[in-house]
Amino acid sequence: MSIAKVIEVSSASSKGIEDAVQSGLLKVATTVKNLKGAWINEIKVVTDDDGLVREWRVNMRVNFLVE
Repeated sequence: MSIAKVIEVSSASSKGIEDAVQSGLLKVATTVKNLKGAWINEIKVVTDDDGLVREWRVNMRVNFLVE
């Protein structure tokens, strides 16, 4: 039998959504073992006064197997 746990994390990047997700997962992987996947719950952008995207932000649920 295996048990999975889910945590919620937020991550940001000026490069794009994929980079925000990847950098968040890499950071989580430094302290959590057995990562198995993630669900992106929310995507947000921060803009400047002219409407240009300055930062992408994602909230995601990350699951991993409990040893």
